[in-house]
Amino acid sequence: MHKIPVGVLGASGYAGRELCALVAQHPNLTLAFATANAQRGESLELPSGAVRFVATEDAALGTAQLIFSSLPHGASAAWVARARAAGARVVDLSTDLRLGNGAAEQVPYGLTEWQREAVRGAQVVANPGCYPTATLLGLLPLFEQDLIAPGATVQVSAASGVTGAGLTARLDLLFGEVSENFRAYGVGNTHRHLKEMRAATHMFGADVDLLFTPHLLPAARGILATITVPLNQALADPLALWQQRYVHEPFIEVTPALPELRQVQHRNVARITVRAVEHVRTPTLQVFSAIDNLVKGAAGQALQNANLMLGLDETAGLPQ
Repeated sequence: MHKIPVGVLGASGYAGRELCALVAQHPNLTLAFATANAQRGESLELPSGAVRFVATEDAALGTAQLIFSSLPHGASAAWVARARAAGARVVDLSTDLRLGNGAAEQVPYGLTEWQREAVRGAQVVANPGCYPTATLLGLLPLFEQDLIAPGATVQVSAASGVTGAGLTARLDLLFGEVSENFRAYGVGNTHRHLKEMRAATHMFGADVDLLFTPHLLPAARGILATITVPLNQALADPLALWQQRYVHEPFIEVTPALPELRQVQHRNVARITVRAVEHVRTPTLQVFSAIDNLVKGAAGQALQNANLMLGLDETAGLPQ
């Protein structure tokens, strides 16, 4: 069977390595090249064989029909332009082209369950961040039905595994600093993913504030977001709203049980449930959303978007 050649820029990071592994197992794709400047000449061992890294400048961009850019924020956009000039479609995993980050409006935002038709057949797609993926998938049914109280503050408390911080060596990410520990960071509503989430909120015309507090988990991978939402009316059966919205979505699991990280790790799924909040004056829901930050929050979602861009089965090559 003829396979479509794809390339990965920035393949030595956590998301880039995850992409290489997913492409290696994909029934319709083959890896044309994988770049890593600092590790050029070195190899990444995959179940299907070793992948040898080349310098980004040496990548034969024209040999790939689609290129994933996992390059650092601020550096990726220029390489997206080069890839497009070489004739390749691009999925950009950096912030450079995402909502709220000064990106061109014509670049679809690749939260697939929301923007599927814009992604299908697109030339360039901006892959969402991991925290926005967990948060927006949890909030999407409420935004679409205009059920959030006007002027409300939607509070998002989310915890992520340390791979979300990237592969760069940092003292605060040493094993001795992370193990048996739990801490907040990016406090005061300052995390860079807020721009993206606010921009999505504005697209729905929602009159709400977002208060987002991320935390670092003593775990390698996974995100669990707890989202507290004041409503403009009480819902008799809150879970039904999510069940109806996501009934045909292959990568969304709506469940009565509270989601756990071990249920989503190494899978391209978001696992979601809701609970009505008692003992408050305003009707309020808590939405619980869990994803693997490297799969549904990064590489898996990028491949989901790529499948649509290339006219393939959306679920092809993705772990469910």
